[in-house]
Formats: sequence, C-alpha cells, structure tokens
Amino acid sequence: MSATPTFYILHGDDSISRDAALARMRESMGEDGDLNRSEFDGAQRSVVEILAAVKSMPFLAEKRLVIAKGLISHISRRGAGQAGKTATERLIAELPNLPEFARLVLVESETLSDSNRVLKAARTLENGYVRAYRKPRNLTQWIKERARQEYDAEISPRAAQAIASLVNDDLLVADNELHKLVCYVDGQREIGEDDVAALTPYVPEAKVFDMVDALAVGDGARALELMHRSLHHDPKDPGFRLFTLIVRQFRLLAMTREHLDRGGGAQGSAIAKVLGLHPYAAGKLGTQARRFNAGQLDRIIKRLQRYDQDMKTGKIEPRLAMELLVTSLAQT
Repeated sequence: MSATPTFYILHGDDSISRDAALARMRESMGEDGDLNRSEFDGAQRSVVEILAAVKSMPFLAEKRLVIAKGLISHISRRGAGQAGKTATERLIAELPNLPEFARLVLVESETLSDSNRVLKAARTLENGYVRAYRKPRNLTQWIKERARQEYDAEISPRAAQAIASLVNDDLLVADNELHKLVCYVDGQREIGEDDVAALTPYVPEAKVFDMVDALAVGDGARALELMHRSLHHDPKDPGFRLFTLIVRQFRLLAMTREHLDRGGGAQGSAIAKVLGLHPYAAGKLGTQARRFNAGQLDRIIKRLQRYDQDMKTGKIEPRLAMELLVTSLAQT
C-alpha cells in the first residue's frame, strides 16, 4: 500500500470507532477544509457524481476529501439490477486511477461481506486503505476502557455491567449514558452501580429489582416507596407498565428457581444461557431466586394473574391494585 492512500473503505457496526476515524480525517483538512470537502449520501448520488467530485482539483490546498456513506451497499444490494452492476464496475475500474490529491472515503454502517466485489477489488490495490470496525465482543470491558481512555474516569465492574445490560449492544447509547455518568460524578469518585440506577432512563426496570429484594424480606414499606418513585418517574403510566415489569420479573424468578432446583449452574453466565439474558441481570436473578421457594413463586404468579384480570376489567384502579399487590406480596 502506498504511503498516501487515495481511497479508504471504513465499514462495520462499531460506529464509535468508525466515526472517530472519520472525524480525524475531517480535521486533517485544516481550517479551510470546508472548501475542499464534500459529503454524499451514497443512496442518493451516483458513482459518476461522486467520482467527479473527488477528481476536481482542490482549491488552494493539496487534497480534496469526498465522503460517501452507504454507496457500496447501495450499488451492490440485492435487486440493484443492471444499474447496480454497472455502477459497481465503474467504481472498481476508477479506484486505482484516482489522482494523488484525492481522498475518497467510502463509509458503510455494517460490515461488508468478504465476497463483496468492491471490497475484494480494493484489497488488491496499493493505493487504498480498508478497515472493518466491529462491535466489541465484551461490551462491559469496552465501557470500562472507554471510561478510562476517553473520559479519564473510573467505573466499577458492576456499574459497567449494568450499563451493558440496559443498552442492548448499542454503542452510541452506551457512550451517551457513560458520558452523563462521568459528568454526574465529575471526577470525585468511581462511577458506581447506584449512579447508573439514579441517572439512566431505565430506572423503572432497575427499581423492580430493588422492589423484589424488599418483598423477599417482607419490607412492604420499602417496596411501596420504590413503587411510588417508579410511578412518579413515569407520570403518564397509571401502573400498567410497572405491573408488567413486576410480572416479568417473577416469571423470570420462577424459571430461575426451576433451573436451580434441577441442579443447574448458579452463576450468572449459566442462568443467562438458559433464559437468554445478559449475565449481569441473570446474576441478580440467581441471587433473588434463592430467597423464594417454588411454591411461593407459584402462589405469587397466580395472585399476579388475578390482579391483572381485575385491572383489565376495570374492577380496580391500577395504582390501588399496585399498592394492594405490593402489600400482599410483602406478606407472602
């Protein structure tokens, strides 16, 4: 590969790292970079237009940067027909002949297949740079490292696990939550699990764990306090959403209890594999399930079914039903 590539292919679902690389390329254009930078939606512009832009002589500068997002996937998509085939062949033919001042950056939000024609051709050329940005396999570790490297902050393993369990592998959401927590703690201490519960928009889900903990030890007052906090946090919900979360929690506890009673592994990873959950959430389920026996959980679920029927038929207001529910469960 030459010392100064004239085209780049940046692809993959690690949007954080991929976009950071793209930002560095924009910055490398200097203060007057806007005069020699163009950005295109590859699904809206043709290969001919994009190539024409990157071949235009730069204005009072040494290079011209052209960024095209989604171009490769658009022209090589299934159903692109003859037009897509022609565009693909044109792009492949032009890549090795770009002028030295050209900086064509082809950005794809998903990882391209190794069989993709443009990708295969690009890998054989000396004037190009190809890199795949893939999501990390261990999101918890990624959060810990990003806190330290990007924000000069420390986060506890359990707090990192909590974020990872809540964001559904979305790196942007994980980074947004981490940034909020960094600002909240402001370098005064390590980010802890309580900070995540206090600051993320997933408080109702997080509080259900605490409510069940309180119910398990018969602390009805604490459970009611947590219930009112959750309902206050979401004033538009008359109680149905929180009720649904509690039902889900006890069903998961019943499945966890059954798994443990059959001799299944008590570690979070073992429970996660059986229930299809994140190991962090599964680990907490394992701890809670040990506080109930199978008979107790069966009776609780039947009571939940009765309350659900009464709420749906209008026999009782949702919030009153929630208070009666928590009170009765605390006495179980």
